[in-house]
Amino acid sequence: MKKVFLLGLVLIMSVLSTTEVFAQRFALIDMEYILKNIPAYEIANEQLNTMSKKWQAEVEAVQQEAQNMYKTYQADLVFLSAEMKTKREAEIVGKEQEAQELKRKYFGTDGELYKKRESLIKPIQDEIYTAVKEIATTKGYAAIVDRASAMSVIFASPQIDISNEVLQKMGYSK
Repeated sequence: MKKVFLLGLVLIMSVLSTTEVFAQRFALIDMEYILKNIPAYEIANEQLNTMSKKWQAEVEAVQQEAQNMYKTYQADLVFLSAEMKTKREAEIVGKEQEAQELKRKYFGTDGELYKKRESLIKPIQDEIYTAVKEIATTKGYAAIVDRASAMSVIFASPQIDISNEVLQKMGYSK
């Protein structure tokens, strides 16, 4: 009986020590919260919004010009010769293409807004990543999940949220 008890105890101890070896530490961050607490991010966002509005107004002005040209063309249509119609239509199409080109230049996948966002926001994101990586390495976290982008996180204990620690590591005390 003693042998069975000792064998059971050894088995339980080995299972407990095995689970300890495989236990991994996880943490959460809230990227939106972190970014809201970094003044440089807010300033960068304001700059991007200002540029975006300026460029959007420029694109809309060219589009409005194309619309006005088309309205004038329709009003004058009965008075125009076939040659004049063709010329005006080409001018209108050219103006519409100019508007599309401007839109692509400013807002396209490799446009000015994208490039400006990269130059203003990426350094901040890199700084956050570096701080998170340092904390993970120092504290032995196996994974750090962004609560803001992790759609599948339904509930997480506030005790594992290290957002304030990331802000402190970056020099923004909270």
